[in-house]
Amino acid sequence: MAKLAFLGLGVMGYPMAGHLQAAGHDVCVYNRTTAKAGKWTAQHGGRSAATPREAAEGAEFVMACVGNDDDLRSVCQGADGAFAGMRKGAIFVDHTTVSSRVTAELYDQARSSGLGFVDAPVSGGQAGAENGQLSIMCGGDEADYAAAEPVIQIYAKLCRRIGESGAGQLTKMCNQIAIAGLVQGLAEALHFAEKAGLDGRAVVEVISQGAAGSWQMANRYQTMLDDKWNHGFAVDWMRKDLGICLDTADETGASLPVTALVDQFYKDVQKMGGGRWDTSSLFARLRKLG
Repeated sequence: MAKLAFLGLGVMGYPMAGHLQAAGHDVCVYNRTTAKAGKWTAQHGGRSAATPREAAEGAEFVMACVGNDDDLRSVCQGADGAFAGMRKGAIFVDHTTVSSRVTAELYDQARSSGLGFVDAPVSGGQAGAENGQLSIMCGGDEADYAAAEPVIQIYAKLCRRIGESGAGQLTKMCNQIAIAGLVQGLAEALHFAEKAGLDGRAVVEVISQGAAGSWQMANRYQTMLDDKWNHGFAVDWMRKDLGICLDTADETGASLPVTALVDQFYKDVQKMGGGRWDTSSLFARLRKLG
């Protein structure tokens, strides 16, 4: 049993922290909305804290899954931040999807304070978090990763160190780039099938067994055809992630024309009032266009 802290109880963090407590660890949670922390402790046991620093005090590992760069800085830095409460040798594991810039900043700060820092963004969505079946891509020092891996594996289907600090975030960018193109391709295929007078379900039953098959097709085509979007990974979050991808591409010289285009399609979905819809709502945009 390890003493752990978990910062951020959103749709991903809430079940991830629950898996840690269920595995027998001593978990203290922090959430900006205290009612959410109270709900978690009522359901899972464990403890809650009023600040990230308080949650992190005495913890061997501090996990975080918050919203963006600024949210991550707010739970790490300052007098009430987790870094101020962590003991030397403790390891901070960041599951947030953020820029490699803030990862470099916090890694350096952690190292200078005698702390470990592993960037470990996740893929698999809410269902993956609830079922403990996330794919987790990590960057950081080998020793820190090796120490943290057994804890991370509790909610992982696959956990792998890709390279030095920042490699996890860069890999997550690859993940989001690939998803953007896949979802748009699936949306266009279903749109084309409808316009051609085909049964979309029958079409997917056939093509999903060939080279066109994907996780997105298997898990999203039915809700797309049923015009259901109140689940999964939100468009607002995807635009945040794609913005990170495009900014990093400008820095590295990578060419991402499809990603840039799909990002604008998601902007259209936001204008339709779909900021909190699942990313598969690209299909709703095509239906609106006729």
